[in-house]
Amino acid sequence: MSEDVINVKERDIVVPGEVVAEGMGFLPSKGLYREGAKIHAGRLGMISIEGKVIKLVPLTGAYVPKLNDKIICKIIDVLMTGWRVETRSPYSAVLGLKDATTEFIPRSADLTQYYGLGDYILCKVVTVTSQRLIDVTMKGPGLKKLKDGRLVEVNAYKVPRIIGKEGSMLLMIRNATGCSIDVGQNGWVWVAGPSPEQEIQAVAALKKVEEEAHLPGLTERMKVFLEELTGKQVEVPTVTSGGQMTASEEMAAPEPQQEQQREEYRERRPPHARHGGGRRFPPRNPGD
Repeated sequence: MSEDVINVKERDIVVPGEVVAEGMGFLPSKGLYREGAKIHAGRLGMISIEGKVIKLVPLTGAYVPKLNDKIICKIIDVLMTGWRVETRSPYSAVLGLKDATTEFIPRSADLTQYYGLGDYILCKVVTVTSQRLIDVTMKGPGLKKLKDGRLVEVNAYKVPRIIGKEGSMLLMIRNATGCSIDVGQNGWVWVAGPSPEQEIQAVAALKKVEEEAHLPGLTERMKVFLEELTGKQVEVPTVTSGGQMTASEEMAAPEPQQEQQREEYRERRPPHARHGGGRRFPPRNPGD
């Protein structure tokens, strides 16, 4: 019986086909595959080792919507039953009338008064079918129409590092730059600050985290970077466990009662009613 051998260390970068470990004592996770006694990398990524389980954290790739993801979307079409939005993925999504606002929307309403073409929203994925038909909602904590800011694109797989453990990295950048920063799990980030200069500082910080997400000691380097960038003292937020919900936990936290109500409603309505409706245009003026 051959001896178990691991050929990589924690946080090592591997390329597709590279032999990560040998022996039947190790378990490959998603992104890795076994050929005989050898475990190979299936894609470019960073190694994470937890006991006998070897994990691969992807460094590149397209975002694929998942249930309960909070994402930033762009309105790309106005339908009879709502809005179609771009999700920065191979699949668009639908924002239905009942999920768009807590207000009652009459059938004859001009839907562009609520969300117009080109508007950006922070929403939540509430349905993903096997045919990749996706629904999003605007009902939930922190979900909103985004105004007066700028859009930043980052690698979706670097978003957890941008948020940081319990939201620590994101909080440090917010405090240092004075900007409001909304992070979508699809890699779109909305930055709104008191001045264009502060927004530029926040964008520079986000890009640095994206570029160095795979390197150790990032928090301390970001502290020094932000102090040099802003010219003021920067404190590293204390990471705690338990108690109040943190930013990263809030991004993934479901609302059970609302979720159950939405699911019951979606079970009753056919998919084509949400995704196959025709376009809806503003009503004509009586004098036209």
